[in-house]
Amino acid sequence: MDELLNKTKLATKSLQKLNEAEINKLLKNIAIALDKNRKLILSENEKDIKEARLNNLKESMIERLTLNDKRIDSLITSINELIELPYLIGETIEEWTSPKGFNIKKIRVPFGVIGAIFESRPNVSVDIATMTLKAGSACVLKGGKEAINSNKVLVQVMQDAIKDMVDPNVITLIPSTDRKVTDELITKKGLIDLLIPRGSKNLIDYVTQNAKIPYIETGAGNCHLYIEASADLDMALTIAVNAKYQRPSVCNAIETILVDDKIKDKFLPILAKKFNELNIEMRGCEKTRSVINCNIATEDDYYKEYNDYICAIKVVENVDEAIAHISKYSTKHSEAIVTNNEEAKNKFFKELDSACLYHNVSTRFTDGGCFGFGAEIGISTTKLHARGPMGIKEITTYKYIISGNGEVRD
Repeated sequence: MDELLNKTKLATKSLQKLNEAEINKLLKNIAIALDKNRKLILSENEKDIKEARLNNLKESMIERLTLNDKRIDSLITSINELIELPYLIGETIEEWTSPKGFNIKKIRVPFGVIGAIFESRPNVSVDIATMTLKAGSACVLKGGKEAINSNKVLVQVMQDAIKDMVDPNVITLIPSTDRKVTDELITKKGLIDLLIPRGSKNLIDYVTQNAKIPYIETGAGNCHLYIEASADLDMALTIAVNAKYQRPSVCNAIETILVDDKIKDKFLPILAKKFNELNIEMRGCEKTRSVINCNIATEDDYYKEYNDYICAIKVVENVDEAIAHISKYSTKHSEAIVTNNEEAKNKFFKELDSACLYHNVSTRFTDGGCFGFGAEIGISTTKLHARGPMGIKEITTYKYIISGNGEVRD
């Protein structure tokens, strides 16, 4: 572990020598290499999928694991979008003259080495590697056992693509899937400057409870949709279906729908009809079950991030009860309200403390690409130092440059 991390730390020196054009050339080389090696990449991914099926991994998780031509095309598109983004390293964030007369500049600089622990989705290895390069940093990747073959080939392809321009150890993969390796990784103070865990609530909780290095809490998404009494019910149904069904395994999919008591008899039957057509399992409170046929929701259901075609439903009296429910069970990721009532919308926005709050919009838009960041390394559910979708700016830091003419302090 120390040997690998020291190599990565040392490799940051070669990154510091590159200018914006050279960084963008690294990214272009990676995009070209992914295209050229797609047959090999898909072959290694197929090994992971086959193993996942043998281990009875649920279909929604296999969907996360799967690479195909469309997803490789999407990775290439994302890299090309990264290339077009401004290079922020060296940017003057602020500048002023002190009362004593010397100049102070606040300059954007790289973190150094960014570590990432993630599960299932092998495309994340490319997202993180390319984003950290654009941010002037190296990365250490620790993927889940489900995607080990995919991650190995992706990292090898990326390293081969950049080795003629920079030390390839600016992108490294920890090849072991042993949990003990994670235990060791999250204690490496001085070798990893920032840790980003992406995955299940269990993984994120483990990191937050045991890490001895700086980290950003990301990913866990127990997201909610509240259908307020004045809502356009057709709009509400469209948003509910998109936010739950379009891709249930991702962190910005909803897990609970809250329905105002005043419209439960109108909305719940049309919701149930559509969800039954889509084979989405519904788990509801007693009031919900008095209107539609569904399984009973337990207290545990309201805390759960299903990542599956399952949705908890609860009838609430008003916006205050909706806010209270979300405040209790949410992971502070993304919440949405469907309403035509300006007062209810403003109350929802003011009193909830999640990273992203939506009015008449699906939560599926909590994404760096959708926000115009060009890419996203994760979605922070904490407040320091980044919050919500994290783009290039959120994975840089800064330092102060002070220049004067012999000034001394009195």
